[in-house]
Amino acid sequence: MKIKFLGGCEEIGRSAILIDDNIVLDYGLRPSDPPEIPVGNISPKSVIVSHAHLDHSGMVPSLMVNHRDLSPEVYVTSITGDLANLLSKDTIKVGKDQGFCFFNENDIMKMRENTHFVDYGERIALNRSDYGADYEFELFNAGHIPGSVSVHLKKEDEAISLHYTGDIKIGETRLMEGASLAEMPSSDILLVESTYYGRDHQDRREQEHEFIDSIKETLYAGGTAIVPCFAVGRTQEIVMILHSYGLTPYVDGMGLGVFRTFKNHPQFLKDAEGLNAAFSDAKFVNARKRKKAVSEPSVIVTTAGMLNGGPVLYYLKKLHDDPKSKVLLTGYQIEGTNGRRLLEERRVETNGEMLKVDTCVEQYDFSAHAGDAELKKLVSQFCGNGTEVIFPVHGEHTVEFAAWVKDNFECDAISPKVGEEYIVE
Repeated sequence: MKIKFLGGCEEIGRSAILIDDNIVLDYGLRPSDPPEIPVGNISPKSVIVSHAHLDHSGMVPSLMVNHRDLSPEVYVTSITGDLANLLSKDTIKVGKDQGFCFFNENDIMKMRENTHFVDYGERIALNRSDYGADYEFELFNAGHIPGSVSVHLKKEDEAISLHYTGDIKIGETRLMEGASLAEMPSSDILLVESTYYGRDHQDRREQEHEFIDSIKETLYAGGTAIVPCFAVGRTQEIVMILHSYGLTPYVDGMGLGVFRTFKNHPQFLKDAEGLNAAFSDAKFVNARKRKKAVSEPSVIVTTAGMLNGGPVLYYLKKLHDDPKSKVLLTGYQIEGTNGRRLLEERRVETNGEMLKVDTCVEQYDFSAHAGDAELKKLVSQFCGNGTEVIFPVHGEHTVEFAAWVKDNFECDAISPKVGEEYIVE
């Protein structure tokens, strides 16, 4: 099996892995400034998308070509397909504002035409006439966001199998049941995400209490709590947390549209009724109503999660010098993003200018990724079941992760670089 890494190596973002020149596992972009995209010029026959975050699905429309029959088939869960369509349209809009263009509306339409919805546990055959070999793949709940999957791919003629975790979360959250390691089959090759290698997550309930206490403190002081969130998954999780503690937030940005998509796919949610109740209590904001949201002490849950565009920049402009207000970041901030810049320099870029932020900035870890202990448990299980080669991907510490695997198990571990190709037999 030939594996080529087109992105997501020693970095977080633009995940894209090419198998035997025909099958792509994810095809995303890295939300830096400017965005980074997978390397190389490829023409795959199939794309299997692990989930609808831009760093895994954001560049799939760019693989579509003018003739429909030559465009790759796209395999996703039903909710991932709907979310990818929503996010792709938003990427075009953001690109117009920020000066980049990777695909157009026709490409999105072709992607939809070529998309096949696959359920968890359903086995899909990719036959020899199209691929030069017989392949079979199966999807498993990855526990990351609704519809997220890990992918088990088997190549029949070489009797070799690969398991790609995608972004994976083993512990449960308010929004999701965690991934079940017991359900995952053994494989010869493991591609494992590494976002939180070397770091474990704080106890979730403890962190919720600290987060809520900080927001209440801000409101009592007469300030505004700005909570930047990813539109897919994080916005909905945070609104559920706020609701459970009796707080009614303003919700601004794509998170509302994503919630409506979630409502159409309740089978992918841990607590669909709880999510509906939380959003029924929230106040929804558009551009005309933002002044009202900042005119009183309030909690504003808004996109974008890494501050690269979106309504959050409006609120930062209004409140950047208000000592009573706070910015409460809810997840990892990738290097090169406004969010990382805010943490390290207390500045953000907006409309080509640097804005100094004097409000209090706090970071919380409401992560939908496996922590260090969970990653090591996952690797231990796969190695115990016969995995021979492990490639840590999607992380800034993949070299260290690979070294840990070699030190603790009798299997090979490689930290790939972008553009590298490996043949595993």
